[in-house]
Amino acid sequence: MGKTLHPGPINKTKKWDPKLWVSPVPFGLTKVKPHHMRDTAKIVWKNRDNLNYAKNIILKGVCDGCALGVSGLQDQTLNGPHMCTTRFNVLRLNTAPPIKPEILHQDIDELRKMDSTELRELGRIPYPMIRRKGDRKFIRVSWDEAMNTIADKMKELNPKQYAFYLTSRGITNESYYVAAKVARYLETNHIDNASRICHSPSKSAMKRSVGVGASTCNYQDWLGTDVLVFWGSVASNASPVSTKYMMEAKKRGTKIIVINPYREPAMENYWVPSVVESALFGTEIADDFYEVNIGGDIALMHGVMKHWFDLEEENEGAAVNHEFVNEHVNNYEDLKANVQDQSWDEIVESSGISKERIIELSNSLAKAKTGVMVWALGLTMHKHATDNISQVANLALLRGWLGGKNKGLMPLRGHSSVQGSGEMGADPFSLPGGDYNDENRPRIEELWDFKLPQWPGDTVGVTIENAMLPEDNERKLKLYYMSGGNFLETMPDPDFVRDALQNLDIRVHQDIILNTSTLLDAKETVVVLPAKTRYEQDGGGLSTSTERMIYFSPEIEGNRNRIAEARSEWQIYVDLAKRVKPEESHLIDFQSGQQIRDEIAKANPQYDGVQHLKKAGDVYQYGGAWLCEGGVCPTPDGRGNLITMDIPDNNKKAGEFKLLMRRGKQFNAMIYGDEDAFNRMGRYDVLVSETDARREGLEDGEAVVLYNKNGVFQGFVKYAAIKEGNIGVQFPEGNFLVEKGIYESFVEMPDYVTAVKMEKADHFNANKDRQYLEKSIPELEDNPN
Repeated sequence: MGKTLHPGPINKTKKWDPKLWVSPVPFGLTKVKPHHMRDTAKIVWKNRDNLNYAKNIILKGVCDGCALGVSGLQDQTLNGPHMCTTRFNVLRLNTAPPIKPEILHQDIDELRKMDSTELRELGRIPYPMIRRKGDRKFIRVSWDEAMNTIADKMKELNPKQYAFYLTSRGITNESYYVAAKVARYLETNHIDNASRICHSPSKSAMKRSVGVGASTCNYQDWLGTDVLVFWGSVASNASPVSTKYMMEAKKRGTKIIVINPYREPAMENYWVPSVVESALFGTEIADDFYEVNIGGDIALMHGVMKHWFDLEEENEGAAVNHEFVNEHVNNYEDLKANVQDQSWDEIVESSGISKERIIELSNSLAKAKTGVMVWALGLTMHKHATDNISQVANLALLRGWLGGKNKGLMPLRGHSSVQGSGEMGADPFSLPGGDYNDENRPRIEELWDFKLPQWPGDTVGVTIENAMLPEDNERKLKLYYMSGGNFLETMPDPDFVRDALQNLDIRVHQDIILNTSTLLDAKETVVVLPAKTRYEQDGGGLSTSTERMIYFSPEIEGNRNRIAEARSEWQIYVDLAKRVKPEESHLIDFQSGQQIRDEIAKANPQYDGVQHLKKAGDVYQYGGAWLCEGGVCPTPDGRGNLITMDIPDNNKKAGEFKLLMRRGKQFNAMIYGDEDAFNRMGRYDVLVSETDARREGLEDGEAVVLYNKNGVFQGFVKYAAIKEGNIGVQFPEGNFLVEKGIYESFVEMPDYVTAVKMEKADHFNANKDRQYLEKSIPELEDNPN
């Protein structure tokens, strides 16, 4: 799509800049901050039994942590070395020994006493296992017995009654591709992945706004852009190496603006461990924060544009890039009328930001000739998420920030290679190289040489709900095949999820480690399959980063704790397909990773080039440096589209608070510490503004209860710089408060935003039997007394 190729990594600025320092006191000794060196020493100690293999993973492999795409110690943005504790924290998944048999085969209730962190620390799954109804422990079985158990059940079922799910723990593009093909070969469209339930609104919004579903720019475009805006993103926590890019951007004159309900300390100051200057004195990251109400982003952006259009009345071109808009953008007058219809009172009330501060932000963006918009789950995990992101695109299109150096739209992916999941077709709405529609279906049918299902597949949330349908319903889910993942700790309403998972006839866990969901009962059988890690995958594998860089990660030899019976994930899918439909197995018979990559290059034209990636460090970027280069979009008319929308209802009643779910010291739901290194937030702390807390009569550290019709959360007040009317808890601990079955309107992603009431714990607990439990929960919302 783009003609300009990425130039490769550049050198960082060598000159130190004391104006960016957090403190002249070395190592942040007076600050609340992570202790990177100490944490790294702990990780080295954890991996001491397999240290040489761990070293080779770091030096040769593509990071299986965040989605920046560090290969070895290098990336394509800045010359390395690049190191971060996110990558180090997941290292033990790859180096751990097998679980000891005396622990693995003890009574299931003994294993259930452990949480997922404790289960992870037991080690890796050593061999296939089965636990049938009534069994008190896992039983070791052969691969044949395990796979035949699954295949025999699939043969009995309507394909609408089984589903596949893939999580984001280092799965390669080869595995995503083979899983997508096998699911369709087995005649089901019920396949989904962790990326889609995080960033699918980004894809849907960008497709309708600019015609592409991936980042239009590169991390290098952060460096020296006039303004870098983070919407609902804590990049420094999820992708720590990005702080090195932010530091370099600041040195090149970039202004960084953060928009989030909570003033995240990690986006304010950071100590970059691989940069001596920053490791010693820290780096001030954000130049300005705008603490917006949860769900108030659309209103805030309406306010920004409303002021722009006021500026335009006085001086045409003061805020809108008319040359770009006239040549490359549709619906300008419609958007202008829509924005001008929004009242300032409603904008201020919904956003929670004063008119003066909104105008200040609006002026900052109007003065910037170049800009990059970055966002993450703070925008995507809403019922109106697609509109959130199209509104971001509206801002960029009006300013002409698309298709060139230091300009663009970037959905910041959280985990390694999740960008590749949809591009490989591993969700119900996608096929390799395009959407699941009449245009792409014949193309893939010709390549794969079999007919694809014609019925629409269900997303992960719906498939879980389908497990509770009546037995005679054609979509009653009876078998769930999960590659990694733990729905108990990632989906809304964990109690319902538990019931649904236990109501399946067969549940398959293809994984590296045990987690709490692996230990649940099933109506017939639980099957556990040991998977290889990406670094053990036969023939190596591909990983796609946020910026569309496709890296080759080689197979790494020398694992002293090698799991002899583990198999590459794509090989397990192929084996299953052959057993369910042996008569046509030649259609799915992959023999090597290279054979898969050759077919990927045919199935997804954007990936034509990956077949030539052979060794560590090999990388290919599809689409060139910039998608929509020169402002030309891959839409029917080649133009971007401004999207009109009204301010959504915040659905919060008097006396309620909007609830923010945040990640602390963790990787997705994998928790690596009980306390956040940047704010000392515990797993059951509740972030509350001091103003709100005192209004409710709550002191810092006091026990508190949050409740709504979905559940009850008991925690402790922690005063924080969070927008009044909003409170924050940790993910996944707060999932009991989130309602199931509420989905984003375009892509069926679960809505994780909810409203809660907050009360002193001693009052709630003393009165709950008389005051609360005698009433139905919905009544509590209107009459808590």
